[in-house]
Amino acid sequence: MRRLLLPLLAALLAASLTAGLATADSDRDDPRRPHGAAYAIGLWGDLPYSEEQRATGVPNLIEDMNRQRLAFTIHDGDIKAGGERCDDAVYPGFRDLLDRLRSPAFYTPGDNEWTDCDRPAAGGFASGERLDLLRRTLFPDDRTRGRRAVRVEQQAAPYVENRRWEAGGVSYATLHVVGSDNNRSGDVSPDPAEYAARNAATNAWLRGTFARARERRSAAVFLTIQANPGFDAADPTRAPVRDPRTLEPRDGFFDFLVALREEAAAFRRPVVLLHGDSHYFRIDKPLLDAQGRRLENFTRVETPGDNAQAGNNDVGWLKVLVEPRSREVFALQPQIVPANRVAVPAP
Repeated sequence: MRRLLLPLLAALLAASLTAGLATADSDRDDPRRPHGAAYAIGLWGDLPYSEEQRATGVPNLIEDMNRQRLAFTIHDGDIKAGGERCDDAVYPGFRDLLDRLRSPAFYTPGDNEWTDCDRPAAGGFASGERLDLLRRTLFPDDRTRGRRAVRVEQQAAPYVENRRWEAGGVSYATLHVVGSDNNRSGDVSPDPAEYAARNAATNAWLRGTFARARERRSAAVFLTIQANPGFDAADPTRAPVRDPRTLEPRDGFFDFLVALREEAAAFRRPVVLLHGDSHYFRIDKPLLDAQGRRLENFTRVETPGDNAQAGNNDVGWLKVLVEPRSREVFALQPQIVPANRVAVPAP
């Protein structure tokens, strides 16, 4: 009997393992991390801004990330300087940089690569046409970039850049919210109709992400946009200054901030909003409710990005330690890339 049972048990175990792997391979909530397991992710953005950064600074940064055994990385937009041309080669060039990353690589568009392309210095392109090219080049299907590309949930066309995934019991999403008033007004040729449609789709994706997180009892929600939407009068001059209670003025970020505040307050567990845009590294809690009370479960994180004043090749990234079973879930560590250190002059 024992001789008969052992092969049978071995066969059942093998079948169980095969089924488990098949389920994991078909699971769209990649990258694969057991529920509650700790892991690390990498954040960067507003890069590259020069030929020097494209040639050495960002490759050094990518090599540094690749040595860290990250579950995935997120780039929060602006893949070129605003004054650089938006030529066709920009988009596959950045795609190739993302594909050097060992782990799955996420990205959300910035204003420099489409809304601001109508500026004469950027080539005077039609911004809508540049957005179409960006989507075709960087979001051709539902897979991430990176050497270990994985399938994730994406919003219906044309908003394929909005992605959603889960790792270790934490819900993540990218949301297409860009600088220059989110293409609603200002600059050379804003497009209020484009803004209105994308704004509605993005806010639906935001609310859907929180609904999914509640269903799954996620430990936290981590959102990524490009723009610094401005939260109060303390933001730098590149961000809108608004009343923290009313969230006015009713600009291109108003609807997003209202939805974000409502959802974060109702969720209660940790919520992080990652953005770039103003090139100022910070971690703070700037979101208030309508009564002026701070939403203590909400944290804003801004990646440092290009820092031309400190040296044209001074580029780094943020490492986030994610521990879903801990109280605050996220712990952030700024990473200065050794090969990109700016020399300190002798006294």
